[in-house]
Amino acid sequence: MSTTAASALLLRPVPAELIAALQTRFGAQLSTALVVREQHGRDESIFSVTPPAAVVFAQSTQDVADAVALAAQYRVPVIPFGVGSSLEGHLLAVQGGISLDVSRMNQVLAVHPEDLTVTVQPGVTRKQLNDEIKSTGLFFPIDPGADASIGGMCATRASGTNAVRYGTMRENVLALEVVTASGAVIRTGTRAKKSSAGYDLTRLFVGSEGTLGVMTEITLRLYPLPEAISAATCSFPTIADAVNTVIEVIQLGVPIARCELIDANTVRMVNAHSKLGLREEHMLLMEFHGSPASVQEQAQTVQELASGHSGNAFAWATTPEERTRLWTARHNAYFAAIQSRPGCRAISTDTCVPISRLADCLLDSVAEADASAIPYFLVGHVGDGNFHFGYLIDPSNADELRRAEALNHQLVHRALAMQGTCTGEHGVGLHKMDFLRAEAGDGAVAMMRTIKQALDPLNIMNPGKIFAL
Repeated sequence: MSTTAASALLLRPVPAELIAALQTRFGAQLSTALVVREQHGRDESIFSVTPPAAVVFAQSTQDVADAVALAAQYRVPVIPFGVGSSLEGHLLAVQGGISLDVSRMNQVLAVHPEDLTVTVQPGVTRKQLNDEIKSTGLFFPIDPGADASIGGMCATRASGTNAVRYGTMRENVLALEVVTASGAVIRTGTRAKKSSAGYDLTRLFVGSEGTLGVMTEITLRLYPLPEAISAATCSFPTIADAVNTVIEVIQLGVPIARCELIDANTVRMVNAHSKLGLREEHMLLMEFHGSPASVQEQAQTVQELASGHSGNAFAWATTPEERTRLWTARHNAYFAAIQSRPGCRAISTDTCVPISRLADCLLDSVAEADASAIPYFLVGHVGDGNFHFGYLIDPSNADELRRAEALNHQLVHRALAMQGTCTGEHGVGLHKMDFLRAEAGDGAVAMMRTIKQALDPLNIMNPGKIFAL
């Protein structure tokens, strides 16, 4: 853990009076059972932290407002919780406090197909949302892999496999209802496609990782389901060949919907985990959306570009079942990697660089990872310059942890030197606090602190994340 993250571990006592007040207000919606608290005191990160003192299961905006108001009265931290799939320690009670679980707030509140918008509660998951709106002929494209909650996706400004075509949560959230650090309820934005009315508070809360307030309603953009969808895989003898193909595809403006890199090592893991027979070479997994003619044109262009970079075994998956099988395997790459080394934990990276620097950044990082002898997996949303290493370490082996963190440090600073970012979609949380300062600079981080102190003067909203106060 970095020195900045370590400084966040300043436990604040949770008075018995607060637990009693929460019990009176919430009854069976409050749990102090150890197994429940432990479930809400961990995520997919490497960190191990004391669990929260209690868990409140909110079922309405009023529940959230009352819980936050009581916590503010006793100056106790509140940590919003969705499904627990974050990778950077966002959900950990590093300063103690209570976990505010919004997973029961899982209603699709209003669908406006004529306006291409939907309003949901934060506990709705991305798969649930698409299941509930499929009869409208619309879909929500942001796909971070895990079946994350919409609230969590907003909090971390998530993106995923479709970002190259449809953007990130930043571009697809129109309006919010938010409970502030005092327990007040505010609304930001509207269902209109654009506005220039005052400060853009919606964008301020999207990506704030629960440090400024709790989102209780979210209005999203929707998109028409494509008339035609086709997926394809293409294998390459080297990572450089695969990446150079992607760079040409993007620079030529091909409107590809998904473009994922899976290195040969990870393909082997995925084959073993998902019982597939994918060719065990470096692979691009792609998807094309549009009319039948445009999909065919896009795919033909990409196939020609790939052939120029030694691409081979170009294979189609045109039926929904075939596409689902491929994308499910891709989304399970993290779990396939974890299972490849029983008992391990993954230190995940999340750098994103300008597309012109993708090959330089990725290939140098692969060489370092290979030289380290630490097992790893490599996947990437390379269409937008974002890729992820997962260094698979024995959590009890201090030397492996040190070497993996050194690799992460070298990778991030390489990306920053190329005018990239330390996190394309996972967020800062605990793990990237030092990197944020290196990326944004002391002046920008100081401004972020000023905003945090103005909106949360008692520092109760998920304290110890993004930066230390």
